[in-house]
Amino acid sequence: MRQRILAATVLGTGILLASCTAAPAPEPAASGSPAPAQSTPAASGPATSATPSTEPTSAPVTTAAAAIAGTPQQVAADLDAPWSVVFRNGRPLVSERNSGRILELAPDGSVRPIGTVEGVAARGESGLLGLAVGSGGDLYVYSTAADGNRVQRFAVTGSPGSLSLGEPDTLLDRIPSASIHDGGRIAFGPDGMLYVTAGDASQRNAAQDRESLAGKILRMTPSGDVPADNPFPGSLVYSYGHRNPQGIAWTDDGTMFATEFGQNTWDELNIITPGANYGWPTVEGIADREGFVDPVQQWEPTDASPSGMAHAGGTLFIANLRGQVLRSVPVSDPSTFTDHYRREYGRIRDVTVSPEGQLWFLTNNTDGRGDPEPGDDRIFAVPLGRG
Repeated sequence: MRQRILAATVLGTGILLASCTAAPAPEPAASGSPAPAQSTPAASGPATSATPSTEPTSAPVTTAAAAIAGTPQQVAADLDAPWSVVFRNGRPLVSERNSGRILELAPDGSVRPIGTVEGVAARGESGLLGLAVGSGGDLYVYSTAADGNRVQRFAVTGSPGSLSLGEPDTLLDRIPSASIHDGGRIAFGPDGMLYVTAGDASQRNAAQDRESLAGKILRMTPSGDVPADNPFPGSLVYSYGHRNPQGIAWTDDGTMFATEFGQNTWDELNIITPGANYGWPTVEGIADREGFVDPVQQWEPTDASPSGMAHAGGTLFIANLRGQVLRSVPVSDPSTFTDHYRREYGRIRDVTVSPEGQLWFLTNNTDGRGDPEPGDDRIFAVPLGRG
């Protein structure tokens, strides 16, 4: 049976898709997998130009989604290849990919390092990547070491303005790494479990091999153990067949979404269900192939390269690198979108929601692939309202 998850499922049923059981997955692909299939583009709303838009791109729905409702204000500048921003007890923490530093951001916009993650091997897209904050205030960190990517937990001591990073507790290491396709996003889901995105690390066929951690979304307990209800007994693998997933977010009903970098044809927005196979490298984008889950939306890579993602009030907000745009997608109709700030701020790496309910987004123009301007890289905050 075709496994494509339709947008109507999100709108009409309210089922917690993140807890659904996927159909049995096919066996791992052989090394000579077919080339990615061409497919018909998903329907999408009209992209706006440089002027921010809060107009819906889909038919009216009963509940208004969150929308950008103001002008971005700069809250930090002169960052060096920042990758992730999170809030710990209200205080923003930022990772710098190449330096291995974790920075504390003060209300006046000044930054100070709280520590450097030792052994970070920054090369190409690898280095110090995702951050997540545990329920007890520990900081979880995804970074690249000499022997692969790893997930570590750090205690954080001190008070705001004098925070300090403790010693690492390595929860998982030797995740395949490379100079490209390292995944790197980590986040706690509504179930209290830690989710980790791992790219295929240029090992295309590893994405279909459930014995490999490459090309997967992983799920673990806060201590790094395999949860008893993971889809494959004894395995951290939650979903597979991914090329380079970099954004994960959950809606209010527990539905899990993920963004993914494609190769040359389609970047993707997927609904993630446990045990499901998302097709790479056999398919890329919407292919309607038995045994694979299709994305709910796809974009050409030059117009997207979707990285970090956040959810607020029924809207997904997606940071895009090559597309140099902040994109909003209504959860009620995830095949549509609205673009904001196209080409205004350059590459956008991450987006999150502050404790005050503002949308924060992080530029990535100093990472070697952008065209930095004075003050880059920067963090901006913008108010949210109702669409």
